[in-house]
Amino acid sequence: MKRSKIRTKARPKVMKFRPSLFWDVDPKTIDPKRHSVYVIERIMDFGMDEEVRWMWRYYSHTLLRRVAETSRSLHPKSKNFWRLVLKK
Repeated sequence: MKRSKIRTKARPKVMKFRPSLFWDVDPKTIDPKRHSVYVIERIMDFGMDEEVRWMWRYYSHTLLRRVAETSRSLHPKSKNFWRLVLKK
């Protein structure tokens, strides 16, 4: 009898953030869990494809939706885009 391997959805590794994305702080000091809203806002506004894909896998879509709805620092066009993408 064969056993099927059950894969659990593991969180992807923390990526190395590029300095131009976090120009006002040292990217090495950013903790993606503690500073989740800050990281999400920056990636939603200025992230490249790889960073957006990482964000999409790393954070819950509920959290992403909440940031898109409540953020006061997201650019209005970014905010509208992410609201549409994360619409239920």
